[in-house]
Amino acid sequence: MIIAARAGIAPFTPKEVEYLVIAGGGGGANWLGGGGGAGAYRTGTLAVEGAVTVTVGAGGNGGPSNPSAAETGSKGNDSVFSTITSEGGGGGGKFLTAGLNGGSGGGGGGGTTPSAGSTNGGTASTGGNAGGQGRTGPLTTDQAGGGGGGASAVGNNATAGGTANGGAGGAGSASSITGTSVTRGGGGGGGSRTGSGGAGGSGGGGAGGGAGNNSGTNGVTNTGGGGGSGGYGSPFTSTGGNGGSGLVVLSYSGADPTIGAGLTYTGPTDVSGKRVITFTQGTGTVTF
Repeated sequence: MIIAARAGIAPFTPKEVEYLVIAGGGGGANWLGGGGGAGAYRTGTLAVEGAVTVTVGAGGNGGPSNPSAAETGSKGNDSVFSTITSEGGGGGGKFLTAGLNGGSGGGGGGGTTPSAGSTNGGTASTGGNAGGQGRTGPLTTDQAGGGGGGASAVGNNATAGGTANGGAGGAGSASSITGTSVTRGGGGGGGSRTGSGGAGGSGGGGAGGGAGNNSGTNGVTNTGGGGGSGGYGSPFTSTGGNGGSGLVVLSYSGADPTIGAGLTYTGPTDVSGKRVITFTQGTGTVTF
């Protein structure tokens, strides 16, 4: 759309910008909990003109080591491009607790209950998927956390029967906006009491810890991957993995924008006839 000149103001044409906006992933719980959900993953095109805000969300913290208490992972931080906001991933639920809601939901925590049951994963917003269920029960072999949701799939439930293993994180999604196909936005794996921790979802999700107090691993930087939950053991000193930070990528034609202070980025580079800027940290204004 071209706006006609008036009152001495020159005409302008809003610029069509293709975007990839990924929020920070949620942190995993500290022991026998759920994996963190991936940050919301949003793509599309938007007509912009003038100064707009760009923010790259940081990942949420994993549950810290605490010999006397379970700790839920923290929610990731939102990423923003103009009117597009991707919500941070939900933290993994602690022992006997549901996962937190977020861009993708955190997995539910495992734990000890009189009879076999489950805890719910967190729900998701636009650009994400729900977390998987944790397993609870009277036997140590019943107990494990669910996987965090990923950009393209829900988190997996902890396995039931035999030895319960942590649920794997949900898979991420692939984008070629930077010129090469890259998968991002994997959910974190759940922790287990006597079995194996869940694998991190493809696209940067951290793995969950298994038997023997193994800590969860971090989500990968600039993928929005969720952190893995810690496993279970005495004296409960495992930790949850931190969520991976998010990412904002803009692709456009024509003149380059002016980028304000506060943003870390690479580019602009030429990709298939377009100009591409990748923002990896910070917040600031971008003026087209």
